[in-house]
Amino acid sequence: MALERDKHVAQRALLTLDEAQLLDVYRKMVTIRRFEEKAAEMYTKGKITGFCHLYAGEEAVAVGAIQALYDKDYVVSTYREHGHCIAKGAEPRAVMAELFGKETGISHGRGGSMHLFDPVLRFMGGYAIVGGGLPIATGLGLSINYREEAEVVCCFFGDGAVPQGAFHESLNMASLWKLPVIFVCENNFYGMGTMVQNAICQEELYRFADPYKIPGVRVDGMDVIEVYAAVSEAAARAREGKGPSLIEAITYRFRGHSMSDPAEYRSKREERIWQERDPLKRFRILLMHERRLAPATLDAIDQEVTAVVDDAVKFADESPEPPLEELTRNVYAE
Repeated sequence: MALERDKHVAQRALLTLDEAQLLDVYRKMVTIRRFEEKAAEMYTKGKITGFCHLYAGEEAVAVGAIQALYDKDYVVSTYREHGHCIAKGAEPRAVMAELFGKETGISHGRGGSMHLFDPVLRFMGGYAIVGGGLPIATGLGLSINYREEAEVVCCFFGDGAVPQGAFHESLNMASLWKLPVIFVCENNFYGMGTMVQNAICQEELYRFADPYKIPGVRVDGMDVIEVYAAVSEAAARAREGKGPSLIEAITYRFRGHSMSDPAEYRSKREERIWQERDPLKRFRILLMHERRLAPATLDAIDQEVTAVVDDAVKFADESPEPPLEELTRNVYAE
């Protein structure tokens, strides 16, 4: 599935991370999984309304990619962005409050699940339009070049965005002007309920890099270290002024497209196969076998994360609604 070359790169990349960094990676992945499980629960209770697209199963992509970035680097995401936002450093309290539509939310209750945004963290938003974040990421890359900074942009998008004109226009411009953008395609095989081979003529999506003369690689998106290695390589290249890269991360969402999708287009056998490749379980095994970390150390993180997410729900539930008199704030020019 992933190129053999990347397996060797990932093995070397593992050696560059110390124990504290590896535990931080594990903590972030577990936080995203517990957060999404709790978000699903709150949605069924009516605490969260509107559209809600969960990231469970894909944690290794967000955490592995963002672990390879600097704090000053930018991240652009999609409407399935809870995981990316938390991996970039957002507090679970602020994200959960946003899902609840509360004033204490990361977008002050105005954005909800699909429009998280925090310029301080340089998390430049989730975008509801398929492929909508690609031109924005390209523009950010252009601004970095204008300012002659050593920053990069990491742009996440799904396989459903690849047939969009915005994908091809963005890759063309980024390549032409050598913009420091890392394009990360999260290929979970389904654009809503449509299988990728029924929507895109080229099933190996990383090969779309070839016409635009940029590096393209396919990685195992259920392996956090493999994702980290690929993005580290792409980020180093971008900082050296060598332009963009395209990374296709093969992954799988454990739930339907959104909370309203029963995912009946997928077989139970297919789902079981991918759940056996759960990125959290795989990384936990790796930490215990390769780094000899005690199970009790990881269990303690699990318990700590559970408390953090429970606290986030309590905080969101008790937070105030946005005041009615500010209904039009940030809608019309003042």
